[in-house]
Amino acid sequence: MAGATGLVGGHVLRRLLAHPSYSRVEVLVRRELPIRDPKLIQHIVDFEHLDAGLADDVFCCLGTTIAKAGSQEAFRHVDHDYPLALARLGKAAGTQQFLMVSSLGADARSSVFYLRVKGETERDIAATGLPKVVFMRPSFLFGERLEQRTGERAAAFIGRMIAPLLVGPLRKYGPIHADDVAAAMLYAANHDVRPGPIESDEIARVARQENAANKKAG
Repeated sequence: MAGATGLVGGHVLRRLLAHPSYSRVEVLVRRELPIRDPKLIQHIVDFEHLDAGLADDVFCCLGTTIAKAGSQEAFRHVDHDYPLALARLGKAAGTQQFLMVSSLGADARSSVFYLRVKGETERDIAATGLPKVVFMRPSFLFGERLEQRTGERAAAFIGRMIAPLLVGPLRKYGPIHADDVAAAMLYAANHDVRPGPIESDEIARVARQENAANKKAG
């Protein structure tokens, strides 16, 4: 997996290490993670020159913000070019499943730069020909993040306040916990879930299935 230090990525890594279907979990990181687990193998990599061999299942949780990246061009490099390079590497290595965190509203034709980049990333990764590609499209994410983002905290707070009012087609705009996205990714990787995008309200439903399966197995 890639992006293990992010909000969703941290939960994905925790779930992968606990999941009985995975005897080995390899992560691509810039710096070693302070985690010790017999399943965990860490590869220190330069994302500008990826050449590591990948496994059957690839979980991509890479992403940044325009503010952190410093420019739209730098943002696109991280949120589009890095995941696409990972997908192409996976395709060459025989990866069977590629699961990625995208965004609600991702659309390659969008007039909103952020959503357009997310949509272009989905489009280009789908075009690699990987056997199964699943894009998680969460709405506002909440959960414990290593770096605090005031704007996101405020948006998530407001989202939780109005969530009960969001019904029908509006339900997908409600905030979602990062661990629910991680749970849905694990479920999609280990069950017969159709390829393509999974919208935020559907993520919550799939996450409940994963948690129910874990509870039953435990």
